[in-house]
Amino acid sequence: MSAPYVRKALGPGHWAEVEVHDYKQPGSAPFRDVTRQVLFRDPALAAEWRYFEVAPGGHSTLERHQHVHAVMILEGRGMCLVGGSLYAVAPHDLVSIPADTWHQFRADEEVSLGFLCLVNAKRDRPRLPAEEDLAELRRDPEIAAFIRV
Repeated sequence: MSAPYVRKALGPGHWAEVEVHDYKQPGSAPFRDVTRQVLFRDPALAAEWRYFEVAPGGHSTLERHQHVHAVMILEGRGMCLVGGSLYAVAPHDLVSIPADTWHQFRADEEVSLGFLCLVNAKRDRPRLPAEEDLAELRRDPEIAAFIRV
């Protein structure tokens, strides 16, 4: 097969001919030490398959959107918030994130967290929590200790 059909892995979390990007524009939303790669996009499927890597101690943005997505953990360990629950995650765990649900991922302090994310190619922009949203989330002391904003 030629290059457009196979993207060879160059090592954990890296593929041939796939650029590594910042997770988001610096200052656009709170996050720490996260990169993003778009591994697959095809208009006929109307979806994107993306890979995110959260460095040790890093975290994604606390956000929600109208679209659903699925996350498959490939590397490392960490925790995630989905709605009102926290989950420890490790390789091969599948995280389903329903529409309009708060979510955030954090890598353990010692190891990166790498995951695939399947989303609609055309999707709404993430919404960040307002003060009243944060107050509601922080009612649970475990969630209050977990979230980063």
